[in-house]
Amino acid sequence: MAGNNVPMRLTNFKVYNDSNDLLGIATVDLPEISAMTDTISGAGIAGELDTPVLGHYQSMTVTLNWRTVEAQASELASPGSHTLDIRGSQEIYDAASGKYQSVGVRAYLKAIPKNFTLGSFEPGATTDSSIEFEVSYMKLSIDGKEVVEIDKLNFIARFNGEDQLAEVRKNLGMA
Repeated sequence: MAGNNVPMRLTNFKVYNDSNDLLGIATVDLPEISAMTDTISGAGIAGELDTPVLGHYQSMTVTLNWRTVEAQASELASPGSHTLDIRGSQEIYDAASGKYQSVGVRAYLKAIPKNFTLGSFEPGATTDSSIEFEVSYMKLSIDGKEVVEIDKLNFIARFNGEDQLAEVRKNLGMA
């Protein structure tokens, strides 16, 4: 993408499971990536410094929110790992040419259900059902380019192609 590109919005998205089945109408709260940290202090440091542990991240969760109680949600609530493939299209405005472009965005997750909220019944209203998952693996791609990959169980933390844990895996005898 060349020119003066202005990111505008997510045009739309769909959520699929590991069987490539569409998972109903939902909104998605994507994971927050927060580094695990450790506080250091001592001689030569004026106070405390909270520093990230290389390639290690706190619990990451993803939540699917449904308007109504969905059969797909109950399938996803079953114990074990599930694959969520969230495919979207983002709208970019090229200010130089005055044209809109669509750019693909994809979040591919391996996730374990943590809780399933059925919501509430009220006449003429949504149930606001949801399911929250613990994420063990996440790959985020934008316009076909992998920008983030975190695989907690296999010591992988890549950002824009740079593998933060390559030396750690080597030191642990994993490479």
